[in-house]
Formats: sequence, C-alpha cells, structure tokens
Amino acid sequence: QTCALPISPLFVDETITTPLAIESMPGQFRYPVSGIAEVAAELWKRGVRAILIFGIPKDKDPFGCSAYHPEGVVQQAVSRVKAEVKEMVVITDVCACEYTDHGHCGIVGDTRCGPDLLNDPSLELMNKIAISHAENGADIVAPSCMLDGMVGSIRAALDDAGFEDVLIMSYSTKFASALYGPFREAADSGFTYGDRTTYQIHPGNSREAILESQMDADEGADILMVKPAGFYLDILAEIATLGLPVAAYQVSGEYAMIKCAAAHGWIREKETVLESLTSIKRAGAALIITYFAGDVARWLDEKQ
Repeated sequence: QTCALPISPLFVDETITTPLAIESMPGQFRYPVSGIAEVAAELWKRGVRAILIFGIPKDKDPFGCSAYHPEGVVQQAVSRVKAEVKEMVVITDVCACEYTDHGHCGIVGDTRCGPDLLNDPSLELMNKIAISHAENGADIVAPSCMLDGMVGSIRAALDDAGFEDVLIMSYSTKFASALYGPFREAADSGFTYGDRTTYQIHPGNSREAILESQMDADEGADILMVKPAGFYLDILAEIATLGLPVAAYQVSGEYAMIKCAAAHGWIREKETVLESLTSIKRAGAALIITYFAGDVARWLDEKQ
C-alpha cells in the first residue's frame, strides 16, 4: 500500500461560475467558489481526508492585498468546505504569487541587484494571509514563499492572534524547478519579469536544502516539505531524519508527464502512479500531495 490518505491540491477561481479544465493538467480543473464544497465532499467519499487550497483572485495588485481580504477566494473556500465537510483537514497555501500583478511571491522592491523580493515586508504580508486563513477555519497553513524567517514569523503571528492550534506545513525545501509550468497555468501565477531563483533552491544545492529545513524545524514548523518529490528522493530521505513529518509534493510537471505518456499508450497510468508514490513513501514521506489523490484513494479502496 502506498499512501492511504493522500492530500489533494485544489484550485479555486473567483472569476468563474463553472469548472474550467486546465489544459496542461488533463483531468484537473479550476473550480468556482460556489462549487468547492461539493468537490471536497466527493473527495471525502472517495477516501481523501485532506486538501490543499490554492486561490485565483479576481483582483491583483503589486502588494497582494486580496490574499488576506476577509472575503477573499481562499477565505470563502475554506469556510464553505468546513461548513460542508467538517472533518476534512483543510490546508491553505500561504503565498502571494497568485495575488500580485508581477507574479512574485511577496513584496518586490529595489535591491542592489535590481528588483527582487523584499524579505521583511513580505513576512508581514504572509502573517496577514496566514491569520486570515486561520480565521476562516484552516487547520494547517502552508507558507510556500521561501522567505528567511517565515516559519518563526507566522508562528508568532498565529499565536498572538489566538491560533496556537493551527499547524504550519513549511515548504522548507522548495527547488527552483522546471516542473512547475503547468501549475503556473493552473494558478495564473506566472511572473512578468525575472524568475524565482533568488529565493528558491538551486537543484544541485543539497546542502542548502537540508539547512533550510533544519532552520524551519528550529523555528517551529510542524511539517516539512520537499518540492518537487520524484526528482529529489535523496533530499527527502535526508530531511526525514530531522525528526518531523515530511510532506512530499508530486508537482504539476510530474503529474503532466505521467498523464501525457499514459495518454499516448507509452506507460500504464495506474501502475506508474502507484509505483511513483510507493517510491516517495519509501524515501520517508509521511504525507504525499498529489493531483492523483482522488484516483489513488479509489484504487486503494478497490484493493480492500
């Protein structure tokens, strides 16, 4: 058995009224706010017990203000899901790339190297986002912006706001990967200039990957994460020795490669998916975030 309780990422779009297919991720959709509770309920019936919500807002600006708006897209989605499926564990992505008009993960300003992410102003933004998600019922917040000190800052902000029981799943080892392309279409989070290599980890830098996760553990993270999963199983195995549960994110590019090859008849989808997830679990993942979550839950149920 691979992972009995996979985590399903879901895209919630404030600008649509019916599900919108994601071309680069066959079988995946953007869902309207009005329909997200029904999607979560169906996943619960299949055996999925946790979801990770990403929002696509109707308004963007340089400062990502809609990311923490009381009636923002994620805030509405969390409230609806928790009202419909109370026991579903709701995880929210805490970042600004979907909400800024420049597509970067926080507040951008001038630095000696040119325009880049400003760490401390961006931390303040993440604090606001995390609190707003917690206020609407999020069980776990997942900061993905790779800012220095983000876990400690969010932990203090949540505690001060009375949300001591809300967990933090840190994107502690997030590589500057070529495998995020389909996600950027799905979440409308592509950047208008530059790239994210100044705040994500170079694929060859295993030392920094381990240090970043250790730092987040020291700052109070409840769960660490390795992203992407399949290309970084050596890193995953190392981080699993730090003593915290580790989540592995099988990202959009990994999903798209399997779906494309299976569609052409080059591989068998079910067997390939289960083999890939088995390898991720074998490397030490306690949690697996995968777009195949609904299918996997059904396949595993068929084996019972």
